[in-house]
Amino acid sequence: MDAAIVAEPAGERIAKARALRARLAAFDLHIPALAFVLAGTFLLRVWGIKQGLPYSYNVDEATHFVPRAIAFSAHDLNPHYFLNPPGYTYLLYVVFELWFGSADAVARVYASDPTSVFVVARVVAAVLGTASVWLLYFAGARMFGRTVGLLAAAVMAVAFLPVFYSHLALNDVPALAPVALSLYGTAGVIRFGRRRDYVIAGVGVGLAAATKYTGGIVVVCLLVAALQDAFSGRALHSVRRLIGAGLLAVLAFVVANPYALLHFSEFWSGVQQQASLAAGSDPVKLGSHGNGVAYYLWTLTWGFGWVPALGALGGALLLLARRRIGMALVLIPAPIAFTIFMGGQQRFFGRWLMPIFPILALLAAYGTVELIRRLAGPAAGRWRLAVVGGLAAAVLLGQSVAAAVHDDAVLSRPDTRNLLRAWMVDHVPAASKVVLEPLVSDNWVLDVGRSLPWTSTGARWLRWPTWLTELDPSGQLLPDGERRYVVVDEYERTLYPGLLDQYVASGYCWVVIGSLQAGRAFSQPSAVPSAIAYYNSLALRAREVFHVSPFASGAQPIPFGFDWSIDYYPRQFRRPGPELTVYRLGGGKCAGSGSTTGSAASR
Repeated sequence: MDAAIVAEPAGERIAKARALRARLAAFDLHIPALAFVLAGTFLLRVWGIKQGLPYSYNVDEATHFVPRAIAFSAHDLNPHYFLNPPGYTYLLYVVFELWFGSADAVARVYASDPTSVFVVARVVAAVLGTASVWLLYFAGARMFGRTVGLLAAAVMAVAFLPVFYSHLALNDVPALAPVALSLYGTAGVIRFGRRRDYVIAGVGVGLAAATKYTGGIVVVCLLVAALQDAFSGRALHSVRRLIGAGLLAVLAFVVANPYALLHFSEFWSGVQQQASLAAGSDPVKLGSHGNGVAYYLWTLTWGFGWVPALGALGGALLLLARRRIGMALVLIPAPIAFTIFMGGQQRFFGRWLMPIFPILALLAAYGTVELIRRLAGPAAGRWRLAVVGGLAAAVLLGQSVAAAVHDDAVLSRPDTRNLLRAWMVDHVPAASKVVLEPLVSDNWVLDVGRSLPWTSTGARWLRWPTWLTELDPSGQLLPDGERRYVVVDEYERTLYPGLLDQYVASGYCWVVIGSLQAGRAFSQPSAVPSAIAYYNSLALRAREVFHVSPFASGAQPIPFGFDWSIDYYPRQFRRPGPELTVYRLGGGKCAGSGSTTGSAASR
């Protein structure tokens, strides 16, 4: 017999409905939302993380951090290099020792399988990038509340430049973690003025500067917060705690960069050299951008995002309009001073602006949350605020999400330089003499993990020494066949049509050019007319046998620009890498058809 179904009394149904509404009202959306943001942050940073490997095509990654971390295992811990602070390098050294088991194991793996070493180093950068987003949430929550903290974290999670540079073993993204840590401590100084907050802020400043010198800009935020704390009636305590924070910042810097103290002269020389390089002038490298401040303001429109940049401006103005002068003074001066200072140099690159991104994200999130509250109305419930906030967040983050996803998809595809090498292995005989523009690292001509018998160096092909020139800096021939060393930035200045005759006379019949070098020359032809003549003569005298483009089929190639040529922000990119062309010279020692198919190949 079926059991009788007893109708639930109306009073109980009402009580259950009220209990459900109470539970929903008490449910904290911030926790699952933050988990979602952090998961997305990490995934965006590891998608395509093997780009280009086993060869690293970023000069700084290939020469500065990973190799120096490995060298610590074989030598002392003095980096003997201070153009970049070694904080991130020391961290890689520790991680490599733990991951691979021993110093010898790291060296062996790096020689036989560099991909695994670079992936570990890049994942470390991605993890620290994710940690910076997490720490920024807490900083924003302390300053303005959890909603602002969550939105600031989301802005940093998808901002294009932090996402892109999390894919490389460089110090730019790792520096953002201590920057955010310092902002968290500074927020505590503003709210509580406790000793622990000064400690956190000071340690963050020191670690940020020890990872990337310019990361120390957050000291401005700490100083202003401490000054306000002093005016609140705790002057003596504030001064003492600020001095303590300063000492801890120095201590943290020295712990992460001990040879700054142990070999101060060497350290100071490196710092001065870095400042000199940033202040140097190279019109070819800089392309068409002449004003640094304008360049960085333009960088914000894509590297940070149009809407977040305008939101940061709106947030700053709103703080001033509402007379929240204390918070305004903590957050506004640092990015302005940083942009003006960096823009006053003669070299400027988008990634150099990243240390102020966490501050801008806080301002953008504050302005956006206040706008959401105004749009939702004063009597809006939690769920209405959530809907309006979701729409506003979509507008705030849409450009960055689209750019990051597109770029990750690009990075997940084969690099044009990898495709070029595969073609050359098939078509350019081993031990051939080739002219390779400075587009690749030195180990690119080696087969990873083995030494080839065809050349004395174990390389597959013999390279023309593009790092040497017989011209002086003014373009005149040096006396008696002398040669001088050429840094990659000066390469275009060493080109002239007569080099083609030297190639043929020496049997260097294969010439590889790429848009990272030729593009610089053609972006300012009046600066290097001999280089333009060289490229034009090459196209007339040689036969094109291979061409590969990073752009989608039918897409218009983008004009040369140093940032967009290496970070692939424009939608035209389908794969990473420069546009590459292989030419074969004829006549003299280059007579004959070679081993190509006789027709141009393209991909």
